[in-house]
Amino acid sequence: MPEKNLKEKLITKINETDDPSILEEVSHLFELQEPDTIYQVNDKQKKAIEEAEEQVKNKETLTDDEADKDIDEWLNITHANRKSSS
Repeated sequence: MPEKNLKEKLITKINETDDPSILEEVSHLFELQEPDTIYQVNDKQKKAIEEAEEQVKNKETLTDDEADKDIDEWLNITHANRKSSS
């Protein structure tokens, strides 16, 4: 389908729909196409980023499975502590 026809068809479909979830998805697709955002970070955030980069460089990282296990353990401990304090 030629580009102009496709654009016209999409515009028509967008104008005809009242479904907010479809409109949100279309909007999201266009946001993906936007140029990268430049984030402003403060000194504390810069330091945290630098520390994280250093940890990665030193291979001080966790696999997804290790991180999931740590989180599960932490949540169980936190949940158990809440139950015992009640």
